[in-house]
Amino acid sequence: MRVSVLQSIVIFEVEGGSDKFIDGHRRDTMPIVAALRAQGWNTEVLYYRPEWTEDLHDYVTANFSGYISRVNPGNIPGGEKGYFDLLTRLAEAGLVGMSTPAEMMAYGAKDALVKLNDTDLVPADTAAYYDVPSFRDTFPASLSYGERVLKQNRGSTGSGIWRVQLVDKELAAQIAPGTPLPLDTELKCTEAVDNHTEILQLGEFMDFCEQYIIGDNGMLVDMRFMPRIVEGEIRILLVGPHPVFVVHKKPAEGGDNFSATLFSGAKYTYDKPSAWQELVDMFAEARPVIAEKLGGDDIPLIWTADFMLDTAGDGSDTYVLGEINCSCVGFTSELDMGIQELVAREAIARVNARAGVPVA
Repeated sequence: MRVSVLQSIVIFEVEGGSDKFIDGHRRDTMPIVAALRAQGWNTEVLYYRPEWTEDLHDYVTANFSGYISRVNPGNIPGGEKGYFDLLTRLAEAGLVGMSTPAEMMAYGAKDALVKLNDTDLVPADTAAYYDVPSFRDTFPASLSYGERVLKQNRGSTGSGIWRVQLVDKELAAQIAPGTPLPLDTELKCTEAVDNHTEILQLGEFMDFCEQYIIGDNGMLVDMRFMPRIVEGEIRILLVGPHPVFVVHKKPAEGGDNFSATLFSGAKYTYDKPSAWQELVDMFAEARPVIAEKLGGDDIPLIWTADFMLDTAGDGSDTYVLGEINCSCVGFTSELDMGIQELVAREAIARVNARAGVPVA
C-alpha cells in the first residue's frame, strides 16, 4: 500500500563534517527516521549538494509534505545561501519547513541578542558589528567597559566565541569608560571551543576577527562577559513549545576557562524542567516578547535557549540569555530520553495541522 504524500517527511543532511557517525549520518538522524516510521509515516534522508538543487526541489515537492533540516550551516558545501534558498522555495511550494531559513535567522542568528537588548533578558550594552569599519571604530572603546565576549554568527560548539580581557589589570581598572584603547594594547583572548588562550595586541586580534564579519550573514556580537558563567550555563532544550529537559553545563575549573561545551571539558548535568521551574516559567512568559522582537512566533522544531546566572541589585539571582540555537541542535547524548519520539510527534502534528487533519 502506497503511503500518501500527506504522510511523508524528508530529512536533509549534508555529507561530511565532524557530526557524522560511521553510517554517514548524524547520530540523531536515524533515530528520528525510526520514530517517524514507527508512527506509520514515510521518511527519507537526502543529502544536499548545490548541483542537485533542482532535482532535490522537484523530487521533494512531488513526494513529501514536510522537511526537517539536520544541517550544520558550517558544513554546507558552497555556503548556506544555496541551501537556504532551496528550503525557502520548498516552504513556498507548501511544504511544512522544520525549520525554515526565516525561523533559523530570526531565532538562531547571534544578533537575536541585540534585538532583545531592551528587555530584561539581555544586557543593554549588547551590540553587533555587521561591517569591518564599525567593528574597528567601536570595539576599542567597548573594551574600556570591562571584559567582553565576541561571538561569530556562523560558529558552533564554541568556535569563534572569544572571551577578551586586558592583560594589564591596572590599566583595566584605571581607564575611563568610553575611552578607545590603543591598537598595541595587549589582550588575553580565550576561545570557547577548547578554552585555549592567546596573547594578542588589539590590532592583531581585530585583524583576525575580520573573517567573522566578511561573507554571507557575517557578523560579530559584542556582549558583556558574565563572571558567573563559571557556575555553569543553563540550557533549556525544547521540542516546539515543550521544554524537554534542562542541562546544567559547568565549565572545567581553572584559569580563564569559561566554555560550556563538552569538547572543552565541561561537565553536564541533566535535569527535568521542574528542577529549574523558575527559569522555565520566566522563559515561557518571555516567549511572546521574544517572538515580537524577533519577527514572529513560528517556533523551531528543535531548539535551545542558553542562560547564565547574574546577580540583581538586591543580591538575588537573575538569568541572562546567552543565545538561542535552532539551526541543527543535536541531542545524541539524550537519545535514551526518547526525544526522537517527541520530535516525530511534533513534526507529524505540524504537517497534519497544515493539512487540516483533526487532532486525534
